Amino acid sequence: MELWYTEEHSENVRFSIRVDRQLYSAQSPYQRIDIMESNEFGRFFTLDGFMMLTEKDEFIYHDMIVHVPMATNPGVKKVLVIGGGDGGAVRELTRYRGIEKIDMVEIDRMVVEACREYLPQTASKLGDPRVTLYYEDGLRFVRAKENEYDLILVDSTDPFGPGEGLFTKEFYGNCYKALNGDGILVNQHESPYYRKYAKSMKRAHSRIMEFFPVCRVYQAHIPTYPSGHWLFGFASKRYDPLRFDGEAWNRLGLKTRYYNTELHRGSFALPSYVRDLLEESETEPEYR
Repeated sequence: MELWYTEEHSENVRFSIRVDRQLYSAQSPYQRIDIMESNEFGRFFTLDGFMMLTEKDEFIYHDMIVHVPMATNPGVKKVLVIGGGDGGAVRELTRYRGIEKIDMVEIDRMVVEACREYLPQTASKLGDPRVTLYYEDGLRFVRAKENEYDLILVDSTDPFGPGEGLFTKEFYGNCYKALNGDGILVNQHESPYYRKYAKSMKRAHSRIMEFFPVCRVYQAHIPTYPSGHWLFGFASKRYDPLRFDGEAWNRLGLKTRYYNTELHRGSFALPSYVRDLLEESETEPEYR
């Protein structure tokens, strides 16, 4: 008998991975958590049946959500990670000696516990002394913060279930307030390819633009995410990610498997259809 994991990327498209064995399955108060093992992608982690990461390609996502803002402002000292219960974003952040404090807010304690046990590749740095874990709602947590962080990473699920509140106008406004005068916000920005994901991307982009004077979008190829074409949103009160000192980042000597300073610049060069979608989000009232 063969066991396959299958995810619907659209009503007409499915993505499947042959599963060798299931390592973990549980229903938390918030979502269903599954961790499986495959020959092609190693261990992989899903929430409510949606892919969160695989051991084979997680480095792409985590490189791009962390190193783009860190290369833009190497002086970041205090970071807030909202979501990110697998620990991959925290792992990359801990590689920077200049970072003094990392707060991670994850609503689901069971996600962190499962990833610590079965996904040490990403979760191994959650015990770093600079890291403080908060098991609570990210929207509520950030609401109480003001002028506190240099960088906020929104490493969330898609905009439904526990992640729904992290795509609202209120949330982005509270992130703006929680950042200091040089603050940067980076969020996973969904895919532009399939209609459902593109609609979520346009809505998020429109809402972020209402608060931040610098708003850009960049891209990466992540094979196990819908269409493989994934976007990140970069918003800042001051820093433009295209005006950064690449040589300064290179002198840090960090070895990365996906990110490099040439890719940093190139990732902001978007296909024409994506640029069109972003322009629509800036003008169409339905995305406000």
